[in-house]
Order: sequence, then C-alpha cells, then structure tokens
Amino acid sequence: MASDILITVAESIIVAVIAFILGYLFKQYRSATEIKSAQAEVQRLLDEAKNKEREATIQAQDAALKIRAAAEAEIQQRRADLQRQDRRLQQKEENLDRKIEAMERRERALQTREKELDQAKADIENIKQQQLKELERVAALPRDQAKELLLKAIEAEVRQDAARRIREIEAEAKEEADRRAREVITTSIQRLASEQVAETTVSVVPLPNEDMKGRIIGREGRNIRALEMATGVDLIVDDTPEAVILSTFDPVRREVARVALNKLILDGRIHPARIEEVVKKAKEEVDAVIREVGEQTALKLGIHNLHPELIKLVGRLQFRTSYGQNVLLNSIETANLAAMMAAELGADVKVARRAGLLHDIGKAVDHEVEGPHALIGAELAKRFNESPKVVHAIAAHHAEEEPQTVEAILVQAADAISSARPGARRETLESYIKRLEALETVANSFEGVEKCFAIQAGREVRILVKPEAIDDLGAVRLARDIARRVEESLEYPGQIKVTVIRETRAVDYAK
Repeated sequence: MASDILITVAESIIVAVIAFILGYLFKQYRSATEIKSAQAEVQRLLDEAKNKEREATIQAQDAALKIRAAAEAEIQQRRADLQRQDRRLQQKEENLDRKIEAMERRERALQTREKELDQAKADIENIKQQQLKELERVAALPRDQAKELLLKAIEAEVRQDAARRIREIEAEAKEEADRRAREVITTSIQRLASEQVAETTVSVVPLPNEDMKGRIIGREGRNIRALEMATGVDLIVDDTPEAVILSTFDPVRREVARVALNKLILDGRIHPARIEEVVKKAKEEVDAVIREVGEQTALKLGIHNLHPELIKLVGRLQFRTSYGQNVLLNSIETANLAAMMAAELGADVKVARRAGLLHDIGKAVDHEVEGPHALIGAELAKRFNESPKVVHAIAAHHAEEEPQTVEAILVQAADAISSARPGARRETLESYIKRLEALETVANSFEGVEKCFAIQAGREVRILVKPEAIDDLGAVRLARDIARRVEESLEYPGQIKVTVIRETRAVDYAK
C-alpha cells in the first residue's frame, strides 16, 4: 500500500517535471518566435525609415534646386534693374553736363551783354550831359532853375490828370458798388418771398349767442373779474354782436386769455373756480406752443445749440408785433436775408443767420425790462453764452453800438429790408402824415429851397431849388446835407432818397 502510494507520488512528480520542462521549452520557443517577429518588424521599420529618408532627401534637394533657381532669377532681375538705373543715371549726367555747358555759355553771353549795356549807359550819360549843356546855353538858364520850372509844369499836369483819374475811379467804384449792392439785395429778396401779416393788440373771441355775454360777466360781474385777474387781460363786452374783445399789450397773456375763454365757452361751466383751472391749463398749452414754435423755427433755419431759454423767447415772438408786423416772421426773414447776403459777400453765414434770428429777441421781454430792445437782446444773448460776434450784431442792429463786423452790418441791412417791404408794417394815418410833414420841414429849413415834396410814401423827397441861389455844385452839397439832417433828426424804416432839382429856364418872344 505504501509502495503504491510512493509509486503514484513518483509518477506525479515525473509528470510535473515533464510538464514544467515542456512549458519552459514552449516559453523559450514562443520567446524566440516573438523576438524574430520583433526583429523582422524592426527591420521593416528601418527599411521604411530609410525609404522616407531617401524621399525627404530627394524632396529637400528639389526644394533647394527650386530656391536656387528663384534666387538666380531674382539676382538676374536685380542686375537688369541696376543696369537700367545705371543707364538712366548716365543719361542724366550727360543731360546735366549739357545743361551746365549751356548755362556757362549763357552766363558768358550775359557778361558780354552787361559790358555792352554798361558801355551804352555811359554813352547815354555823356550824350545827356552834352544835351543839358546845350539846353542851358540855348535857354540861358541855370540847370537847377530850368529843372524847377520843368518840375512845376509837370507837377501841375500830373495833378490835373490825377484829379481827373480820381474822379473817374470814384465814379466807377460808386457805380460798381451800387450795382453790386443792388444785385446782392435783389438776389436775396427774390430768393426769399415771405408773406406779410398785420396784427393788432386786441383779439376778438366769437360767441355762439348773445346769452353767453351774460354768463361770461356772471352775477355782479364776478366771472369777468375772475377772468381778468387770472389772465391780466381786459375783457371788453360792448354792443359788438356775438363777440368779446380781449385787450392787452402783452401778446402772450392775450393768447392765454383767448384759449381759456374759448375752452370756457365750449365747456359751458363758467364760474371763478373753473376759470382758474382753465386759465392754468391754457397757460400750460401756450407755454408748450411757445417751446414748439421756438424749436421748429430753429430747426427750419438750421440753427443748433440754442439755449432752451432763448428757444422760449424766440417762440414768444410769435405773439409779438411791431408796427403791425409779426416779430417772429420779421426775425426769420431777417435771418434768411442776412445769411443770403453773407453767402454772396463771403462773410460768416452761420453768424449772420443766428444774429438775424436773435436780433429782436429783446422784444420778447422789453415790456418787463427798461432800455432799448437791441441792448436788452444783446444782454440776453451774452447771458446765454452766444458768441461775441452774435452779441455785437444784436446790439448794433439799431445803431446803439457802432457796427464793427460785416455780419453786424448785414443784420442791420436785412432788418431794414424786411421792415421796409410794402405791407410789412402798418402805421396810423396821423403818424404817417406827421412823418411826411417832418420830412418836408427838414428839407424846407435849408437856404435856397423853393419847394419840396415827399413822395412814394415818404421813401423819397424831391427838392426844387432857386437856380440863382444854388449852382450845380451847391445842389450836390445840398442833397448831401439834407440826407445827413434827415438821418440825424428823423426815425424811419429803410432809406429815403433825396433828389435836388435845379432848373434854369430862358424864355423870349419873337415879334
């Protein structure tokens, strides 16, 4: 039993040893096979690397050959360019050499010519001295005395020629200046054809019926008193059928009263509390209208960066009149005329247009501030950061200041043109007659005046003078003196033409 077990164990050991040996041998064989496979793979990779190296070498050689060919072509091109530049430089050097030779020849010729001129001058001087000696001998006068007599004669002749030429130049300059001024003004007026509207200081509010007058007046007049106190406007309820008149010199308050009264008439509820409420709303509406009018005016004229307060003042001019002329329309027209004339004359168009719009801005507050509206407007423009040129043009447009710039003169002229348009302003018959009488009185105050007539609505005055008392030159002086006196003593829009007529008649009878 024990021997069987030993035999079994021995067999198992042998089998295990044989299995181990066989495993080891199999591993050795497998390792050898893997090594051979790895060696073959390495050899294949080495072969591929060598092939790639040869291909890269061939490609590098090709690229090097291409670069070399391009470099050689560029070198050849640069050599050709250098050769061309060398040829041009050689040509320029040859041209310069030829020019230098020509200049040298010309210089030698000029030197020769200068010598000939010097010799000719010397000959002329000798001849002149000989002639002077001969003249002194013939005239029996010393040289200095003869020269003095000759200079006096020449001076008198030159003075006459100069005086005649000066008169001609003055006449030509005046004619050209008048023509040019007429062209500039007429061109500007033709380009701007604005309507003229006359307004008054009262507004008429239509009523639906006569019973409304009693409701507006109220019990014991409380409604009309409340409306007058709230608006500062006088309400005139008279025999005018179906109408109430609003009267005040403040156009904005008059507009507020008109809007408020229309709202009250439409609403039908008229009592003091309602009146205060409606007047407050009307003021807000009118303020909005004023701002909108100011903004639209500035936008239409292309004027930017106006201060908001100036825009409000421009809008207020919509409700302001001067001699029946709407001040805002006059300001817009003045701005356009000044800008057009500035463009014709090469002046600053923006300054002229801006100053033209703002030239009457003082009229928006002149009932609140003492002083001329031109100076008030200039102070307002200065306060709201307008440029010095604009401020000066505003102050100078009615000669409160002496105009110092072209733009100031253009604004002054444009304002006069706008105000002098036919129908632009309206005046009463009494003031019109007084103005004509004052014009004729000024003309009659001069010596030698026989008759005078104010014609063309006071735009011209014609004076007939006594021919025995006034000669032709005196007539010219008289016209100038009368024009100066009119400028100093009268106020008028536009300009007045002074015409002096001197007529001499000789009458005889054949018998």
